[in-house]
Amino acid sequence: MDFPPRPPEAPSQPAPRERAGHRRAGTPIEPPGPPFGGRQAPRGRRRPRRETLARIAVAVPWIGLAIFIVAVGGLPFALAMIGFAVIGLSELFRMARRYRPMVPVAFAAAAAMVVAAYYGSQFQIVLVGVAAFPAMFAYALTRRSWAGVTHSMAITVLGIAWIGLPFAHAVLLRELPSHGGALVIDVLVGTFLTDTAAYAGGRLFGRRPLAPTLSPNKTVEGLAFGIVGGTMGLWFAGLYQDWLSGVDALIMGICIAGIAVVGDLFESMVKRDLKIKDSGNVFGPHGGLLDRLDALLFTIVAGYYLAVAFGF
Repeated sequence: MDFPPRPPEAPSQPAPRERAGHRRAGTPIEPPGPPFGGRQAPRGRRRPRRETLARIAVAVPWIGLAIFIVAVGGLPFALAMIGFAVIGLSELFRMARRYRPMVPVAFAAAAAMVVAAYYGSQFQIVLVGVAAFPAMFAYALTRRSWAGVTHSMAITVLGIAWIGLPFAHAVLLRELPSHGGALVIDVLVGTFLTDTAAYAGGRLFGRRPLAPTLSPNKTVEGLAFGIVGGTMGLWFAGLYQDWLSGVDALIMGICIAGIAVVGDLFESMVKRDLKIKDSGNVFGPHGGLLDRLDALLFTIVAGYYLAVAFGF
């Protein structure tokens, strides 16, 4: 039986030459040796350490400034609050520039609210807020086109209420005749301990996301650690302040810690809607003022009314 002729074999392909700097698939990459015979630094460690040092270097002066202006109080404290309000409003309006915010009206309203808080009371702050509406109307009349004016007024009111009003309440809290400065420090301590404990707890034990659509990095475990940390921070502060009872300190700590989380998520929602990662860079590696004080914009207001309720 004749078999069909065997097809000629294809010439064997020579193995590709391995050029310098290339490797075969599956071959582990060997890290280059240490330069100049030195010790090889572990990968991925030096950069986080450098970032941490940079964050500390930026945070320490700002913490010192905060303690100084709280201790001085009075008109310098009020002027500092106006400056912070202007920075915060600038960050918000930069993120939302497409809505054409009424920047001069918002700056004037925020400054007037702080002045009203220093020389008056909550009633005068409300009057300033009401006066902002005819001011926005008058400002809108100067524009060539009124297209989108509703959006302009809406983002302006958001800035006044979200940023201007809390800094006015910071002045109200500082100006309380009984322990105003100490109460401001207590709110600062409770707020930042909540943030720090939540960050540490989330990094170490975080498994379940808290609000994945708003802030993917926040976890339920971090929330629990944050509330416990902020509450205990204020409670321990009350142990060294004979005028702040343990029960009052505990209630204030729970409220401050819980509201701090709301303030944090609120800013995350605004930034996500505006498709912005950081509100600014006034704090360097820490981001903008709104990134660092987002929780405080809520807790300082709560701290004032809690202090009033406790009779301070």
